[in-house]
Amino acid sequence: MSRDHVSHADLVRFADERVNLKRDDASDLRAQANRLRDRLETYLADHPDFALRKMMLSGSLAKGTALKSISDIDVGCYVSSDTAPEKISDLVDWLAKKLETAFPNFKPEQIKRKTYSVGVNFISTGNEVDIVPILYAGDPQWRGDLVSQDTGEKLMTSVPMHLDFIRKRKNANDKHFAQVVRFMKFWSQLIKQQDESFRFKSFMIELIVAYLADRGLVLSDYPSALGKVFAFIANDDFETVIAFADYYDPTTCVATGAPVRIWDPVNNKNNVSALYTQQNKEKVVEAALDAGDAIDSALRAITKGETVRYWQKIFGPTFNV
Repeated sequence: MSRDHVSHADLVRFADERVNLKRDDASDLRAQANRLRDRLETYLADHPDFALRKMMLSGSLAKGTALKSISDIDVGCYVSSDTAPEKISDLVDWLAKKLETAFPNFKPEQIKRKTYSVGVNFISTGNEVDIVPILYAGDPQWRGDLVSQDTGEKLMTSVPMHLDFIRKRKNANDKHFAQVVRFMKFWSQLIKQQDESFRFKSFMIELIVAYLADRGLVLSDYPSALGKVFAFIANDDFETVIAFADYYDPTTCVATGAPVRIWDPVNNKNNVSALYTQQNKEKVVEAALDAGDAIDSALRAITKGETVRYWQKIFGPTFNV
């Protein structure tokens, strides 16, 4: 009965209205990032020895998993590792100065130093491009090193390899992989607004959904898929080690007693959840248990009003049909 009250199609409509970044808005944001990239490439053509090597759109906008509420445009900036400083505060200041040189028409207040990145603000739109430095030594697959904002350690990464990893899951699951990820991110964002201590990285959400999709989870029915993602998190209690064989043998991941073990698909030495405490883990598991219970109750509810109220426990008061 409750499938008649709130169906897959209702979730699709809610996503279009409240969750997803509109295609035209995404195109505008990508265009702003691309303008920066094009300016840098023009500068590099005249200054081939300049220490900034390449800019690449990264993050949720590049992956197609951005929410309607997106605020920053994430860009990876590959910089020559033989000239750039390695201490993160020095690296950020160094990158800001390089950007000021490459983009002389920008006003000083448009280029802002952050904790581990440089923000470039477009005055005409108010949007900000968040530029993260990646130390680069010429790898053909654009492997380079991030400097951890938390520990100062170097973490190997590759923007193209990460995007290819997500692209494979999107191709295997049509539009549904990205949509289930966006639903999960929207849910997580609502909880963070209510509880500042709640932590659940978007990257971790992407990898959990990818792990389940790789093992046959059907994502094309959203009420069912969401219920099963929440059930996996709640029942598994993060006992499962999540890793992928796209770029390395998962058995080579470093053994660790961390409460949560979700491995970067391009780096078998990087547990992306390494800093999550037992308390962090328990909060995610409890929230997933509550969300899963709400979906189960919604699917058993008799009236439309009751069904909607259960879905609002997951997606907030703006959810309606």
